[in-house]
Amino acid sequence: MATDSEKDLQEAINLIHLYGTSYRASKASGIPETTLRNRNDNGRKKGLKPSVEPTETEVAQLRRQVRDLKTDLRNIEVEQVDAVTIKKTILKLTNLSPSPPDWLIAPPKKNTLPGVPTLFFSDWHFSEIVVPEQVGGADNAYNIKICKKRARTTVSSAVDLLFNHVVNPKYPGIVLALGGDMFSGDDLHEEITETNETPILMAVVQMLDVMIWCLDALLEKFNNIFLPCVVGNHGRRTRKPRNKYRVFTNFDWMLYRLLERHYDKDKRVTFYISDSSDALYRIYDHRFLLTHGDQFFGGDGVIGPLGPIIRGDYRKRARNNQIDMEYDTMIMGHWHQLIQMSKIIVNGSLKGYDEYAYQKNLPFEKPQQALFLTTEKGITISMPVFAEHSNEKSSKEWVGVRK
Repeated sequence: MATDSEKDLQEAINLIHLYGTSYRASKASGIPETTLRNRNDNGRKKGLKPSVEPTETEVAQLRRQVRDLKTDLRNIEVEQVDAVTIKKTILKLTNLSPSPPDWLIAPPKKNTLPGVPTLFFSDWHFSEIVVPEQVGGADNAYNIKICKKRARTTVSSAVDLLFNHVVNPKYPGIVLALGGDMFSGDDLHEEITETNETPILMAVVQMLDVMIWCLDALLEKFNNIFLPCVVGNHGRRTRKPRNKYRVFTNFDWMLYRLLERHYDKDKRVTFYISDSSDALYRIYDHRFLLTHGDQFFGGDGVIGPLGPIIRGDYRKRARNNQIDMEYDTMIMGHWHQLIQMSKIIVNGSLKGYDEYAYQKNLPFEKPQQALFLTTEKGITISMPVFAEHSNEKSSKEWVGVRK
């Protein structure tokens, strides 16, 4: 029988030390677990010790952070787990009760200014994969690489629209509304779990980098950013939707908090992360309600989502009027169809047309996000921001008359 060299014994000791168990070390190295254990034992008997120290990868750090969050939450009495406790004790955030920034509510000195722009991010479904062949050959594919490219295109296109296609483009800042479903999630549907490109924690790490790039790019053009945030339904950690602790058991919330902590010392960036399913804020005197939209059900192939959305808006307005929380415009995601009206704005998606929409015979829609301007008089300009540039140059005349 061949005797293992001292190099083999040292390698086994290092691998088990790095990965914690012989099982994980075997998975990572491809060396049989039994071989690793025997080499580790023989090496230890010879007095060999680990010659390397384990280093935490970003995913390992995030797993540890989630584990610490869970431990902290369990140690706090249920009746005491409120937003202040979580932000102050667990996430160590200093700005516990951010007030709306002055630039968002103070009237402009000149009436000729175009207003405050709002760019609406929602329904990115990061890590989900869409294959064109599975949507009848429709012109849409999706994965992490495409999502990152579309995110950059969305930001650059929004900047182009606001600064090159608007008269007197002077803005006090920009509102970046985050409407949830930034991830596909792991627990909502079994088929999504099986086909996601990465596990959810890896997706959070990568998504955080994407969002930091987006905010940094916007900060190059705008002096201030205000971010109202609500969670969606795909990022939840539970199989069924829940009402209690809906926000705190959602990976959208985790992304927002990590993003808030990244910009905690930057006075130009203000977050409003709602502890409920809705977020109320105002631009000048125009009041907005931001929600995800998964509370609304129904619709058909004729009226699409308009029926449940309008009914849901009616109920929300009635409820909010009773508690002195009226609003002028509701903005929401979830439906993956861009609808821009004065009292309701529904966002498109970055994912675009997928297998679900194809099987439901829903209309095709390009990946796009909402952009609109608000002045003292209300919403004045609404426009879509397409997430992909067209590579085809049209040879058709720009206008034609049927003969």
